[in-house]
Amino acid sequence: MNDLELDMSGTPLASPRAPEGFRSGFTCFVGRPNVGKSTLMNALVGQKVAITGNRPQTTRRTVRGIVHRDDSQLIVVDTPGLHKPRTLLGERLDSLVRSTLVEVDVIGFCMPANEPVGRGDTYIAKELAAQRDTPVVAILTKADTTDREQTTQRLLALSELGEWADIVPVSAETGYQIDTLTDVLCEHLPPGAPLYPEGDLTDEPEEMLVGELVREAALEGVRDELPHSIAVVVDEMTPRDNSELIDIYASLYVERSSQKAIVIGTKGARLREVGARARRQIEALLGSRVFLDLRVRVAKDWQRDPKQLRRLGFDQQL
Repeated sequence: MNDLELDMSGTPLASPRAPEGFRSGFTCFVGRPNVGKSTLMNALVGQKVAITGNRPQTTRRTVRGIVHRDDSQLIVVDTPGLHKPRTLLGERLDSLVRSTLVEVDVIGFCMPANEPVGRGDTYIAKELAAQRDTPVVAILTKADTTDREQTTQRLLALSELGEWADIVPVSAETGYQIDTLTDVLCEHLPPGAPLYPEGDLTDEPEEMLVGELVREAALEGVRDELPHSIAVVVDEMTPRDNSELIDIYASLYVERSSQKAIVIGTKGARLREVGARARRQIEALLGSRVFLDLRVRVAKDWQRDPKQLRRLGFDQQL
C-alpha cells in the first residue's frame, strides 16, 4: 500500500481518479451471535480471513475482508454478534458493532434459515430501522440447512421484520447465491476507486490473524462456558536465522486455574492437539513452516477488568 494515501487511522484513501463506473466501499454483517457472519465473509472473500465457530462470541474484533471485482471493490467488515452483555468485554463488543453501523455504505442483516425469528432478531431489526441513511440488505444465511418450504417461511418472516433494500437467501457452505449477494451489496456502494491494492484480502496484521487461528483451534471441543474465557496474545513471531522456519510464541489466557487445566488436558494432550491444529492453519496462512510454542496463563476475571482488557489488546476501541 505504499502508493496509496492513508487517512489518520491508517485506512487507504481512494484515488480521486476512479475508473469509469467503478464502485468501492464498505459493508458490515450484523446479527445476533452464531448466525454465520464470519463464515459468510470468508465465502465472499474466497479465503479464510476470519475465524469461525459454533459458539456465540467467536468474533471479538472487527475484521476486514476485501472482495475484488472488475467493476467494484467491496470491503466486508465482520463484527461480533449483538447480544445482551454480561461483562465489560461484552459491553465493548456491542459498542463496537454500533459504531461500525454508522461508518459503512451498506449493512447486511443476517438471520439463519434453520432457526425461527427470535427476540434477538427483532431487537436488531428495530435498531437497524433507525439507520435511515444506510441501506440494509436482509440476508437469510444457512439456506442449505432447510428445505424449500421452510426457507420460504423464513424469508416471509424476515420480510416482515422491516423494510429492506433487498432480501437474499445464501449458503456460505455450498456457495449458493454468494455471487448474487456480492452483486446486490456492490450495487449500493458509491462511485470510487479501489481502496486496497489488487490481491490484498485483508488488512489485518499477520500476528493478529495468527492469534485468532490459535484461539479458533482452542475453541474446538471445549466445554460450553470456556470459549468466552479464552484470549490469545502472540508474544513473539520471528523468522529463524538461516532457515525458512518461523518461530511463534503465543499465550492463551483463561480466567481460572480450572479452565487452564481444561485447555492443557491430561498430560498436555489437549494443548498438543490445539497446537497441531493451529500450526496447520498458520502454515497455510503464512506459506511457511512454523514452530509454534503455546503457553496457558491465568488472568483472573479478565473479561471484567479494564486493565486486563487493555493488556490483552481489548482497548476501548477494540
